[in-house]
Order: sequence, then C-alpha cells, then structure tokens
Amino acid sequence: MSDLMKEGITIVEDLYKSREPVPEMKAIYFMTPTAKCVDAFICDFKLKPKYKAAYVYFTDYCSDELFNKMKQSCAKYIRICKEINISFLPQESQVFTCDNPGAFRSIYSPHCRQDKGKTLETLAAQIVTLCATLDEYPGIRYKKGFDPVTPILHELTYQAMAYDLVQIKNDTYKYKSKDGSEKEALLNENDELWVKLRHMHIAEVSEQIPKLVKEISILKYWFIYQQQKTVHLNLTEDCMGHFQKNVEKLCKAEQDLAVGSDVEGQKVKDPMRTLLPVLLHPHNTYDKIRAVLLYIFSINGTTEENLNKLIQHVKIEEDREFILNWKELGVPIISSVRETSTRRDRSQEETYNLSRWTPVIKDIMEDAVENKLDTREWPHQSESPAAWNGSGAVSARQKHKASSQDERRSGSRLIVFVLGGISYSEMRCAYQVTQSVKSCEVIVGSSHIVTPVELLDDIQALSKPSPTKETFTVLKE
Repeated sequence: MSDLMKEGITIVEDLYKSREPVPEMKAIYFMTPTAKCVDAFICDFKLKPKYKAAYVYFTDYCSDELFNKMKQSCAKYIRICKEINISFLPQESQVFTCDNPGAFRSIYSPHCRQDKGKTLETLAAQIVTLCATLDEYPGIRYKKGFDPVTPILHELTYQAMAYDLVQIKNDTYKYKSKDGSEKEALLNENDELWVKLRHMHIAEVSEQIPKLVKEISILKYWFIYQQQKTVHLNLTEDCMGHFQKNVEKLCKAEQDLAVGSDVEGQKVKDPMRTLLPVLLHPHNTYDKIRAVLLYIFSINGTTEENLNKLIQHVKIEEDREFILNWKELGVPIISSVRETSTRRDRSQEETYNLSRWTPVIKDIMEDAVENKLDTREWPHQSESPAAWNGSGAVSARQKHKASSQDERRSGSRLIVFVLGGISYSEMRCAYQVTQSVKSCEVIVGSSHIVTPVELLDDIQALSKPSPTKETFTVLKE
C-alpha cells in the first residue's frame, strides 16, 4: 500500500465487492481477462458510472468476444485497455508461482487425464509471460522425475520450519502479544527481518534478531523494526516449541534415512532399525507417514507384506493412499530396480547434524549453471541458446537491460520450473546458488508452493474421483 500511495493511488478495492461510487476520480482496473471480471467492470459503468474514467490492464490475452462486449457497453469511459501479460504470481524476489494448486491433481490423478493437456498448456502460457516480462528467450531443457525426499523432510531453516510446524496460512502469522491480545503479521518482503532471517538455520535465528534490528534500524522506522522484532521472537519461540516437543526426536532418524548414513558418515545398514523408534514413539500420524515414506524411499521400495505391516502399525488402513499413491508420481513403493543418479559430493560442506540432506534441485541448479547437465538426461526441448555466457547458464538473451539495483542481473539467468508444487527448502536453493555463483541469478517457480502436510493430503486425494456438480430443484406444493 505504501508503494501504491507514493504513486498517487489512494484506494485499493476488490472488483467483486460492493463499492461506493467516486465519480470525480479515475480508476485503474488490474484484472484477469475472464467473463466474470469483464461483467463486473461493465456493471461499474453501465447504468450510473462509479468513476470518471477507466484504465484497464489485463494480466493476459483478452478474447475478441470479451473485448467487444466491453467496447459496446462502456467504450466512452475507457482511456486505456492493455494486455500486460503477467499471468504469473511473483512470490518473492527469486520465486514465482502460477497460483494453481489444482494443477497437481490435474497432472497426476488417474481421474483427471482429460484435464492434463489443458493444464500443461495453461502453465506453459504463464511461463511464457514470465519470460516476456524478464526479457528472456531461453533454451529449454526438461527431465521427468521427482525428488520425493525434500518435500516431506522436517526442515530446520526458519521459513520452511514456520510453514511446516506453525502451519502459517496465506503468509499470515497469528500470535498473542504480551497483553494477551490477538495479533497478525504478514510475512513478506516488506519485512526486512523476515528477508534476512528466512533462510537461516533455526539455531541461529533467535540470536541474530537483535543484531539485525540494530543493523537495519533507522530512527525514522524504529517503531516498525521493534514490531518486526516482536513478531520474529514470537515465531522463533513457536518453532522451537514444536521442535523440542516432537521434531527433534524425528530429525536424526529422518536425516539418516534420507542421506543413507549417520552423523559420523557410517552407512545405515538396517534402515528398519532407524525407523522403528519413530513408529514406537507417540508421534502424530503425519509424522509417522513421513518417516515410513523416507524408509521406503531409502530402500527403493519394499515388499507388499512389509508395506501392509507398516500401514497397520501407523493405523492408516483406511487411508493407505497416503503411501500407495506415490506411484502416480513415478516413485516406487513396491520393491523395484530404479536407476539412481549420482549426487554431488558435499562431504566437505559445513552442515548441522540434523540438517545434512541437500535438496536434489540444488544439484540441478549448480550443474546447469556450470553447464554440466547430461544432455541424455536433460535433452533440449527447443534450440540451444543462441548466446552462451562464460558460466554456461541456460540464458539465451540477445540483450538485457541491466538493473542499477543489482549488478548481477546484467549477467546470466537460470529459470527452473518444477511441475506440481515446490517446497520452501527447494525455493531456498535458488538464493543459495545465486549467492555462491554471483554471475548467475537463479529464479525458481512452480504451479504452487507446498508444505509437507499439504503434499501428503494432495497425494492421498489423487485416487479419489473428482467431485461432481449435482443440481436439484425444490418443488413447492
């Protein structure tokens, strides 16, 4: 709102809600080119105009039918009507989504085969608008595959932990202040503390908060930073409360199963022995499902007999789809021979004992930037980039407008898109690789962002039939 007010915009309202007319003011309409939006716009001007004039900006291509409908109804009030092609949602400075959680079901559910093609076309069109906005014409490479481990691990960096354990919704953190009143805080890039803290390990966060407030605090904004400090001290305390209560006991087992070795580097010879303490502890059902899945992934699938025992132990006989439906994503649940790709050697990297796993997407980003992606595994889906740069990143710009705010943007750019959802752990990798490489900015996107619990719920629902719309008539005697 503060940015908008600087531009002279004093009121921001929802197109669909009832609004008071302001006939002396001009209005900017920022909307998707749908019949619902266009009809709402026409209603503002058809009888008694709500505003003096309208400046219309569509997020995407507007059909001739809708355009002509607007033209016939209220052309004399329209000063500008423009398609700006920005049908993606900027989530963070290096993260975007297509704001389409339903894409997961459309792509992977056996009950939605007829929707898959349309969903993929829609996502592709949204990615095109991203590339147009960034002034990019990239070479495209694609690989079918899925990293099942990262999205279900308990992650101990601040942002991922907050969304997983505290289960923040719509980026809004609700907490109680010292006087007992309910408070809300929005966790986005307007919160400088959040931006600086979100990728830190939870062990560092609480001690860094006071230091960072001193660093960024300007006298003019002192009150704002004090509020942010209060928010993050509360959120850190919430995260640590969950961690100490349940998660700490889980993390060692999860990391051993994911990495395949313990803290000392010794190979896990009997994964079942690692899993058993988790199953015997009174963890909640979701945590046990996550541990069972990590066990199954670690041995490339198990036997039907063993799987049935695990399902009985977790007491999900009626909800076994939480585990069985991973097959729809190409992840073997029943024993099979599966090719395993070689991971980067990170044995020399400093890690916390309970945070040793590195998301697969980080390997992919680093290999892409260093031009090390195997062309057999990652074939070009379009012509190779016309202009390669020194780092080997897959940017194909002929020209680029450098940004004075960030000199790195005058270098190359790698855009990574994950079909069907991306986790906060994977998002973090874009920032880490960008920071380490310097010459290449990594931008990552997906159809939507998922937390571990949301992903499990989506997977369980894959085998359920799509809800049908039923109509009925009420007869009055």
